[in-house]
Amino acid sequence: MTHPFCSTGPRFVYSPDYYCNIGEHVFRTEKYRLLYERMVEAGLAEPEDFLQPEPADREDLELVHTPQYLDDLLQVRLTARTMRSEMPISAEIVRAFALGAGGTILACRAALRENTFAMNLDGGFHHAFPDWAEGFCYINDAALGVRKAVQEGLAERAMVVDCDLHQGNGTAWIFRDEPRVFTYSIHQQNNYPIKRQGDLDVGLPDYCSGERYLEELERTLLPAMGEHAPEFVLYVAGADPFRHDVLGSLMLGFEDLRRRDQIVLGACAERRIPTAVVLAGGYAPDVADTVRIHEGTVRTMCEMCRTRRNPDE
Repeated sequence: MTHPFCSTGPRFVYSPDYYCNIGEHVFRTEKYRLLYERMVEAGLAEPEDFLQPEPADREDLELVHTPQYLDDLLQVRLTARTMRSEMPISAEIVRAFALGAGGTILACRAALRENTFAMNLDGGFHHAFPDWAEGFCYINDAALGVRKAVQEGLAERAMVVDCDLHQGNGTAWIFRDEPRVFTYSIHQQNNYPIKRQGDLDVGLPDYCSGERYLEELERTLLPAMGEHAPEFVLYVAGADPFRHDVLGSLMLGFEDLRRRDQIVLGACAERRIPTAVVLAGGYAPDVADTVRIHEGTVRTMCEMCRTRRNPDE
């Protein structure tokens, strides 16, 4: 039986084991726990509401990664394939990445099976390529979640909407010859990484204002969504377009990022497209600012679902 769109409300996926000790690093893995705690404290979800993921197994990982790379990764070997992550490698870290990938698969399934929005409080590791790690990313969970959903017959046509500061180069490469999956990325052009051509790439100049960002997002995303007509969207909701992010120089404030979420999720809600959300990057000097941005995405999801259930509000 098909659920009416958003009738179950948004779904959330979380595990305390998303945290892993990567030492002193610009990527703050404690943000997952802090976001979870903030959601519970704010009454956005109860502890029992969160779905519990299992680590993605090797068979699933091979949907996007080569056996040679997985041999290195799963055996915790520092090699030319794994060292490009710019992260340490340990059994704890590898398991956390596999668990986060399992969480993205679970969020994709929940969104599609319940016809709603779902968020993995992790994920968005869009720089990982089939045969190597890159840019803090060991497993491309974004590509994995989409490919698993297509493989399981839950969606025929999918779209990745990537609003992280950095282009989703690994995701674009993985789906370069896959007509069922449309990859959209809006990002700072003169920044990491080396770009790989996606289906639609919107490169923005340094110090781009929030106003221009939002204009470009609406101008480019909405026609692409209408043309491709996806049955499923995976939204990479990076917090790093924030004006104080240490790895970028886009000038979006908190309200700009909320408006970004409203544009993306509103377009999905208007078209009744099941949507899974992953967190991706965020490197504000104060991790509380990163958490605040992610919380804004959660609140937008909740508002969109409530509006769909109660259209007269």
